[in-house]
Amino acid sequence: MSIVKPSTLPGFMELLPKDQMLFNEMRDIIRENFEKHGFLPIDTPVIEKSEVLLAKGGGETEKQIYRFSKGDTDMSLRFDLTVPLARYTAEHMNDLSFPFKRYQIGKVYRGEKAQKGRFREFYQCDIDTIGMGELSLVNDAEFPVVIYHTFKDLGFTDFTIHINNRKILKGFFASLGIEDSMNVLRVVDKIDKIGEENVLSELTELGVEKKSGEKILDFIKIRGSVDDIIKSLEDLKIENEIFLEGLDEITQVIGYMRDFGIDEDCFDIDLKIARGLDYYTGTVYETTLDNYPNIGSVCSGGRYEDLASYYTDKVLPGVGLSIGLSRLFYQLNEAKIISSEEKSLVDLLIIPMDDCIHEGIKLLSELREKGLKVSVYTEFAKLKKKFKYADQTKVDYVIVLGEEEVKSRRYSLKNMKSGDQVEVSFDELVEKFKN
Repeated sequence: MSIVKPSTLPGFMELLPKDQMLFNEMRDIIRENFEKHGFLPIDTPVIEKSEVLLAKGGGETEKQIYRFSKGDTDMSLRFDLTVPLARYTAEHMNDLSFPFKRYQIGKVYRGEKAQKGRFREFYQCDIDTIGMGELSLVNDAEFPVVIYHTFKDLGFTDFTIHINNRKILKGFFASLGIEDSMNVLRVVDKIDKIGEENVLSELTELGVEKKSGEKILDFIKIRGSVDDIIKSLEDLKIENEIFLEGLDEITQVIGYMRDFGIDEDCFDIDLKIARGLDYYTGTVYETTLDNYPNIGSVCSGGRYEDLASYYTDKVLPGVGLSIGLSRLFYQLNEAKIISSEEKSLVDLLIIPMDDCIHEGIKLLSELREKGLKVSVYTEFAKLKKKFKYADQTKVDYVIVLGEEEVKSRRYSLKNMKSGDQVEVSFDELVEKFKN
């Protein structure tokens, strides 16, 4: 029989246990924050009907999707968690309470070119609040609150939540006589990646006059405190209705955010934030780590006016955000901002002598019933090898179980780090690890 060389496909991340534990810790912190803020869990199939995922059709999405058939069924792997949410909400509408606050953490798939830090299979962590017919701007303000507490709990102190409103940009473009704002928005959104000169060049290619392009660059470079930027926008005296609506909305959202008590050093208004996706209609967010600007946005999202128009005639406005966990983990690990360490998930390892394996299993069961995290070494081997295993798996404490320990119910507890040993009873053992 020939041996197949084991390997993973390009663009698919696979971690060793120590890294996987750190990844899981990050995922749990995110999940706990989502739940703490009242978001309910849902899970949707990784595989959806192609007609559902591709209802909108066209664009880069269709080129990147993994699509296949089984029998007569045309299926595709989900490429994000938003389209499945739209289908889910439309399908279960009568069983949901609105506003519907949901979170989902799961893998998505995109057949894009595999490159460093970008994956074809990756975890996304999404939250959305969906309204029936209408949705208060208070919800737009709550999402930065979730971002704030999540990244604080992940251990970050210096990060900035950048906020904008696409109506401000759209209205400003309209005041310059630019009606095709969507393509202009996409170009503006790339400014941090391609620079001002390239943005100006691409705007010109779209038919935007050079003078108007320069005004756009000056506009998105407006800086200052949140209040200073709002005043600067008011002082422009732009009478466009959409612009004024966006300015009013962002002013309200900032006011609600202050009511929520977010540290003002952690957010700003950034007029160049546009978010390239065309379903965003109002508030948009991007979050960056202040000391690591090269990592780019680590969390983004925004407001949309009609989530499920392809699946229902009901108007479902919403606001949401997404953390690309796989990419975030990879980037933080590469930049050595986080690091994993070998550690055990159990507090205690029972090492039975070869003729005490049955008693070792019984002791294990008793301790687990008391709520302790315990494992037992099950292989027949020399004591030296058993202790080597305990050392390699980074377990903190071991007890060696022989006939004398079985009879007396007293155990020699060894600290693997210090080498110290103490004799304890069963009850003392339970008490030590419960505390």
